[in-house]
Amino acid sequence: MPGGSAPHDCRVNRGSRQPNRRTLAGALVAALVIVCTAALAYGAVPIAPWNIPGILWASLGLPGGHGLASDLEMLVMRDLRLPRLTLGLAAGAGLAMAGAALQGLFRNPLADPGLIGVSSGGAVGAVAAFVLAPAVAGSTAFFLSAWFLPLAACAGALLTTFLIYRIAHVRGVVSVPHLLLTGLAVNAIATAIIGALIYTASDDQLRRFTFWTLGSLHRARWAEVLPVLLAVGVACAFLLRQARPLNALLLGEAEAFHAGVDIRSVKRRIILLAAIAAGAVVSVCGMIGFIGLVAPHLIRLIAGPDHRFLLPASAVLGAILLVGADLLARALLAPSELPLGILTAIIGGPFFLWLIHRDKQRFVV
Repeated sequence: MPGGSAPHDCRVNRGSRQPNRRTLAGALVAALVIVCTAALAYGAVPIAPWNIPGILWASLGLPGGHGLASDLEMLVMRDLRLPRLTLGLAAGAGLAMAGAALQGLFRNPLADPGLIGVSSGGAVGAVAAFVLAPAVAGSTAFFLSAWFLPLAACAGALLTTFLIYRIAHVRGVVSVPHLLLTGLAVNAIATAIIGALIYTASDDQLRRFTFWTLGSLHRARWAEVLPVLLAVGVACAFLLRQARPLNALLLGEAEAFHAGVDIRSVKRRIILLAAIAAGAVVSVCGMIGFIGLVAPHLIRLIAGPDHRFLLPASAVLGAILLVGADLLARALLAPSELPLGILTAIIGGPFFLWLIHRDKQRFVV
């Protein structure tokens, strides 16, 4: 059946995978600790991993922290590495959970925010704000201006997500070919709009925008990180509450309706929350693809489709993948930095092709 798996493939197995889930949860936590430690330790100012707890304690200004680290180490940790790590964790978790929720809503594994155009919609909103912000900056307070870019990106992502869902919904089912073709068209339209906007941009805006489109965490400053952290945190917290409705939707909309799920309300909440998470990430990090595709699918392969575990586990794995990719992007061409979007595309592109090849018979109209 186009756009979804057969019912017997989608039932949530509540018992047989529990040992795998416990093992996977422990492995994810261990991997998260390792990659976070490496991200904080590596850089032009190397920091010994065993000194990181003390430096964090001192850089946060907590009592008893004096003398645990040098002033340079505290400066690097507080103003550079800690905000960058925080942004990477929030971005990876937000993209992965948005991808997992959209895959559950659309009932197919290809609903990545980047592939189907959600991130492109957020990029249009962000670029419009980026180019037009100087015109309003003089009359806007700093607090409002700091939130201007994320709000514009979330609005663009939200409008795009609603449009995609309406077009790809065919006879009560989200058709995978329609979904991918709609995403292709939306990405093309977004590229044209962005091109028109940057045509009017100044030289400084153009240089900043060119690097932004390739995806990076280099803009990680607390003023930019905190709005993204709040938006992603709120979106993910409410998406976790949609786990049971998403499990019901795995069996089909009719079955979910008979189980007491308010289908329209659930759809609107998931679309809104996924758009907020993806839009907030795009507004600061730029276009980073495939995290929302790879992380949920790997978790689903190992632990099954139960969204009560899939959503949080995808968020953790997405954070691991993004922070790890950022660490690799900084190390490969040091002291230069490889754009993060290029690295995730190199990894995610072949994975996407494998996924299409594996399920190509199910995607035939």
